[in-house]
Amino acid sequence: MLRSERARLTALYGSLLVLAGGGLIALVNLLLRGGLYARISGAVTTAVPTRDLEKALVEAGRTPVPAQSLPPDRIPSSEEFRGYAVTRNLSSAVEQATLHELLLVSLVALAVFAVLSVWLAWWMAGRVLRPVGVITETARRLSGANLHERISLQAPPGELKRLADTFDGMLDRIESLVGAQRRFAANAAHELRTPLAVQRAAAEIGLAGEPPPEKVARIRERLIGVADSSEHLIESLLLLAVSEEGLEATEPVDLAELAGADLAATAHEGLTAVADLAPLTVEGDRALLDHLIRNLLTNAVRHNRPGGRIEVSTARGPAGGVLTVSNTGPVIDPGDVPRLLEPFRRRAERRHTAGEGAGLGLSLVASIARAHGARLRAEANPAPDGGMTVRVLFQAGTGTGTGDSSAGRKERPIRPIHPV
Repeated sequence: MLRSERARLTALYGSLLVLAGGGLIALVNLLLRGGLYARISGAVTTAVPTRDLEKALVEAGRTPVPAQSLPPDRIPSSEEFRGYAVTRNLSSAVEQATLHELLLVSLVALAVFAVLSVWLAWWMAGRVLRPVGVITETARRLSGANLHERISLQAPPGELKRLADTFDGMLDRIESLVGAQRRFAANAAHELRTPLAVQRAAAEIGLAGEPPPEKVARIRERLIGVADSSEHLIESLLLLAVSEEGLEATEPVDLAELAGADLAATAHEGLTAVADLAPLTVEGDRALLDHLIRNLLTNAVRHNRPGGRIEVSTARGPAGGVLTVSNTGPVIDPGDVPRLLEPFRRRAERRHTAGEGAGLGLSLVASIARAHGARLRAEANPAPDGGMTVRVLFQAGTGTGTGDSSAGRKERPIRPIHPV
């Protein structure tokens, strides 16, 4: 059994080369057999007459001449018959000797060619598979501590070069995902540890000794608020995990109607709300899409400025549907926008104030959009308005179907959205 790709390629290349050499030798022998006798016979009769034929011709007073065809009406003489017999025997002997010698030389050459072919095939297979070996060694060496390493294959353009570059690109994405998971775990631990520390401090310091009832009431209110914040954070983490799992079932959802209802339910006092809601129906999970819209609206309100503006629109185009939420607010550096889509990332440091949220809003929006096969585009608005514009682009295939997609689906309850 051939247990390596190099051995298999060697066997394949070597067999092909040996077959090609054997075919060439067989073709040469076949072509020589077809015309060798005629050429030898002509050469023998022309340049090397037999002794008997030459003697007979000399005794008859004739000079040996090249073989010529007899006229149709002439009968060959006995001397001519003897000369033909001698020429035929000599030509046959020379032909057999030549073919025998050619066959021996061909077999020896084929044996040498076979050895050289196997060696050449082994060397060539090693050269071809060298990039694969580099990829294998790199993959075997990689771990969480050296994900920064890359193959960086120096080779001419080709399939293996593209494979190595693809592997490097995959490592880039893996390193980014691992880094994001590490940051997520660290941030989640920090976010969950902060309310516990606040609760512990409130209980140990605020309730130390015999505090008056008014102080106990304030501490109680503080502890309840911290507990609610922790509960909202855990609910948001669970929702993020659910959206990452994908959709269990889908149904036609009218985004225009859903966006209008969520905009009416979102408190935006002091802000101007502009809605341009064209009919737009997509296939998806109604509860998750509701969370997506309400998170966008909540962020648009929270990160706005007094007297600012919120714009919500839905539209359908040739490539699919678009949900757009734009708001005014502080001017954001365009380079900070991708960072804001990560979990627990905020534009400013957390101040642990009421209603501040945990920084999961846009990351939840991105996760829900991915679950629906949509693309999320976030852009910073230029000065002086500032703020951000977020577009969720649904593919054309997510439109309403003709069948009843709600049959047998599992309903997911819509819970009130909290600042995240």
